[in-house]
Amino acid sequence: MKRRDFFRTSAGFSAVMLAPGVFSCSVPRGKARAFDFQTIDNADTLVPITRVTPPDGHYIHTYYDICSLSPSQRYLATSRLPGLSRLPALGDGHTVDCCVIDLKEHTIRTVYTTKCFGYQVGANIEWGATDRNLYANDIIDGRAVCVRIDIESGETRAYAGAKYSIAPDESAVIAFPLEYLNVTQQGYGAPSPDPANPTALPPGAATDEGVWKTDLATGERKLLYSLADVAAHIPEPAEHSMDGATFYFWHCKYNPQGTRIMQVMRCKFPDGWGRENAMAFTVSADGAQIHHTPSEPVWQHMGGHPNWHPDGDHLLRNLKPGGGPERFCKLRYDGSGGIQVLSEKFKGGGHPTLEPRERFCITDSFPEKDGRQLVRIRLIDLEREEETAVCTLPTLPRSGLVDSVFRFDGHPFWSRDYRKVVFQAAPDGMRQLYMADLSEVVA
Repeated sequence: MKRRDFFRTSAGFSAVMLAPGVFSCSVPRGKARAFDFQTIDNADTLVPITRVTPPDGHYIHTYYDICSLSPSQRYLATSRLPGLSRLPALGDGHTVDCCVIDLKEHTIRTVYTTKCFGYQVGANIEWGATDRNLYANDIIDGRAVCVRIDIESGETRAYAGAKYSIAPDESAVIAFPLEYLNVTQQGYGAPSPDPANPTALPPGAATDEGVWKTDLATGERKLLYSLADVAAHIPEPAEHSMDGATFYFWHCKYNPQGTRIMQVMRCKFPDGWGRENAMAFTVSADGAQIHHTPSEPVWQHMGGHPNWHPDGDHLLRNLKPGGGPERFCKLRYDGSGGIQVLSEKFKGGGHPTLEPRERFCITDSFPEKDGRQLVRIRLIDLEREEETAVCTLPTLPRSGLVDSVFRFDGHPFWSRDYRKVVFQAAPDGMRQLYMADLSEVVA
């Protein structure tokens, strides 16, 4: 077997992961540099908010469903993006810096630079179970794989599989190959060699492709469940010919307990019928039990942004029950109980997440004023049925873009103690991260 081919196998990656200079190496750690945080406190803010990134570049966190604060909450992980106005292509030389911000010392340093990134998730940076390890992705030997970054020693370690989600106990990562994500939507996976024609799968629901699990202790990579496994649990056939239709996976995420995985599946038809036909499933952590979660209708529906409830038994999702207005809805992992509307008063939408008591929900919306695009962070008290704007800030335009991937959503996420909210805005045209301390509001 050729050395290059050997590296492409799980066994090959496992064998060389510890070989110095191959897939385990010490990289120069960037020097920490100090910068000033900026506080905004005016009529458009519920509480003072703080800009926690320097104004010298474009910064984003990972996604609204990932807490980019370290387990101790002292550090914030962020990606520094290149200021592109076109889709990045594999091999075009563009990279992204993985940075760590010390919220106590007000410093930032680069801990890794990667070729694997998207404009909605950056380098897909995620913390392990402690403040020591960060996980991201890079392109090694031509494909996207997970890398672990020890921010104390500077040592990095590459794995056989990619990361979309990490188990809460830092035992494993899971991912649908990142090379396929751009087929259904740009900005969440790895850059394509030809952005106009992303790498695609053959028609149908593949039996040999799906979500792969990589054991972070042994390096073993295995197919946890296939596209065909999940497609078999769609509760009704499509009212359209399946000729030429192709199934893909999209977001996958462990629940906070590490016992289940939320899996979004999409189906693309050659004539564009139903757009992506997104459906949400849950899968047991061992891949054995698969459940479809309800939506109305099953095909062609317009619900979006499913995310785990903190209890790990339910999903939160924007849906239109009975064909009515969009609402924040709760769904049990196995589909039992149907669609539960959390409040008939509030319009759903944006990127919603709940705190454990199920009292407060945060999400984003995108009003315009005087021709300027704004982002509003909504705080909804489901118990009192009251809504408050945490803040309303200028952000990047959402219309007239070369590609919609360059939009800059607020993507608010809760801190690990559910007392602060971190979100994105661009008052001065630069992508920035902000933090709002809601301790006195949500107590």
